[in-house]
Amino acid sequence: MLRKHGALGQPVSRIEGPMKVRGETKFAAEFPYDEMAYAALSFSTIARGRISRLDVAAAEAAPGVVLVMTYKNAPRMKAPSLMMSSATAAGSSDLPVMQDDEIHWNGQPIALVLAQTQEQADYAASLVKAEYTLLPAVTSFEEARKHPRKLDNILGQPPMLEIGDAQTALAQADVKVDVVYRTPRHNHNAIELHAATVLWDGDQLRVHDATQLLDLTAGQLADIFDIDTSDVHITSPYVGGGFGGKCLWDHQILACAASRLAGRPVRIMLSREGVFRIIGGRTITEQRVALGARADGTLDALIHTGTAAMTLHNACPEQFTFPARHLYASRTFHIAQDVADLDMLVNTFMRAPGESVGTFALECALDELAVKLELDPIELRRRIEPNEDPTTGKPFSSRYLIEAYEKGAEKFGWNLRNSTPKQRREGEWLIGMGCATATYPYHRFPGAAARIRMTADGNVTVSTAVHDMGMGTATAQAQHIAARLGVSLDQVTFEYGDSSLPRGIIAGGSTQTASIGGAIVAATEVFVEELLKLAGNDSPLAGLSLAEVEPKDGGIGHIEDGDRFESYGSILRRAGREELVCEAEGPAPAEMGAFSMHSYGAQFCEVRVSTVTGEVRVSRFLGSFDAGQILNAKMATSQFKGGIIMGLGLALTEETNFDERTGRVVNASLADYHVPVQMDVPSIEILYTNKPDPQAPMGARGIGEIGITGVGAAVANAVYNATGIRIRDLPITLDKVLVGL
Repeated sequence: MLRKHGALGQPVSRIEGPMKVRGETKFAAEFPYDEMAYAALSFSTIARGRISRLDVAAAEAAPGVVLVMTYKNAPRMKAPSLMMSSATAAGSSDLPVMQDDEIHWNGQPIALVLAQTQEQADYAASLVKAEYTLLPAVTSFEEARKHPRKLDNILGQPPMLEIGDAQTALAQADVKVDVVYRTPRHNHNAIELHAATVLWDGDQLRVHDATQLLDLTAGQLADIFDIDTSDVHITSPYVGGGFGGKCLWDHQILACAASRLAGRPVRIMLSREGVFRIIGGRTITEQRVALGARADGTLDALIHTGTAAMTLHNACPEQFTFPARHLYASRTFHIAQDVADLDMLVNTFMRAPGESVGTFALECALDELAVKLELDPIELRRRIEPNEDPTTGKPFSSRYLIEAYEKGAEKFGWNLRNSTPKQRREGEWLIGMGCATATYPYHRFPGAAARIRMTADGNVTVSTAVHDMGMGTATAQAQHIAARLGVSLDQVTFEYGDSSLPRGIIAGGSTQTASIGGAIVAATEVFVEELLKLAGNDSPLAGLSLAEVEPKDGGIGHIEDGDRFESYGSILRRAGREELVCEAEGPAPAEMGAFSMHSYGAQFCEVRVSTVTGEVRVSRFLGSFDAGQILNAKMATSQFKGGIIMGLGLALTEETNFDERTGRVVNASLADYHVPVQMDVPSIEILYTNKPDPQAPMGARGIGEIGITGVGAAVANAVYNATGIRIRDLPITLDKVLVGL
């Protein structure tokens, strides 16, 4: 039982915040070692082919160079296995890493240089010269999509779902929308560049990494280098942003290989260009959304189909059709997606993969339908709100989407919106409002474990090999532990970020909070049972079972009889114990099979569009979320805002420019790839229902990714309301606006 506790939900500042401000926290590229060698990479310049000549003489002769490693002298390594393809895989690609002369994408590493300083390594890497024999390459999405590849499943779900005859229902509908939407490639650009510091001691590998996959990375590196997993020790306590991109990529593997070859510690930190060359991002999509409605707005047909670009060497299909499966009631459904294989860097998970771009298409189409029906967009959503999951028939564990819309609309002033476009104007600026639904599924991974250590003075340390990428995991879980055990927050230490701790799970898919929570709940139950055994017959707790007691007020007490209580310290001291240590693994996530579990939100946007330049400025934004129990009000608000800001980039500024003639990313820098900066971000308000989900540990669902979902559509719908122009191809740049003004 989780008692109401002063720490839970409070806006507690991050525990590690003062250390970060003082510069006391070490990130992956900040660990010092004697005889450190610094790494730099040289990249291929073709999309497909073989290296016919590789000249490294000038690089080897450059000042300070320790080693130049290519496929000719790299240690023999197994190819990594695909992420999501097995319980132990952590690779983002299954391609061999620097093992032969074959080139699979433009930007693939062809050489690694080690030198005494980073500057020397960077210079020497620029001296590597290569010539290639070209092989046929598929780099055009339009060409590739003519020959789509059907998938057996999409992250465990069937790629096609049909209920009734949606095409016939669409043809016979009173009102219909049938539109194609497109979204571009996006690249990861976390503040902290991808980095690792590695060294070998015999067959033991030590890695300081910037990763969100501690245990999976340890297992994968052990497999690649043919050593025992117990011989790989990875730490990653602080990560300067991940968003799905801080997985296992070529740079960590190459750094480990070069360290073994040189017999020295190695530090590798990718340049910003290097991140674009070898770290995957979001892939391109083309989506058809067709809605067939009756005159009252209820849906007879919901169709969402399309294609995403991918490669044969990864397993990230950008599941953009997932929201359409669970959001709205319809009498028929047709949902399907396939992939078009290109010779490119593998795409990967990027904040709310699938849902971020899928909600853009679905929620814009709903707005278009609302216009045709002459209905308020929120009223339309109210009329198609389902009583149960519309495609699985499962009951919702908890769903307050309409309440989120109502609260958000009132706070945002939605009643002031004019449904007719181009009705609000201030000088050259047209002003409009738009809304859209946010959604992201609840996940809880099995296998996470937690260890509780309590000393006789009542101090608690909870340990698990999980991650904090800046979202406040350590602080939120310390609050949870304090509430769970009935102790003060200053008595709690949360130990994490080290693969030697009890097995954790990935920080991704908005899974970590619930997964850790489940493990802590299980460990707490074991802990309380052990304390009851230690209490013995002389305790007020004598004869009581786990079901009859609860942790509270620094000890254990009877649920109903307040006189039957004993403090933790008293129990341990009477038993002659200085401490008690218990460990447990979280239970299997049975709730996911029994219920349809998702977080929801209502995104509200106001834009100003210049009739002179076509510039779009977001002037106000509000997100109203239903994400279960909020564990920390301050950090939750920050998470929601961060997702919205990233969504503004998706809507207005971010686009990876991919030259289809060469397969090369041509804007591989923050000078040319535009993420939102301070002047792009308006005032953002956050609301949340804060209603615990009864099926989730702690009542909390993940919040890391839902913030970005629906944002692209809310902005696009606001642009339409301001200008009367429908833009169905992200990003919404001024050239697309000017064409319609």
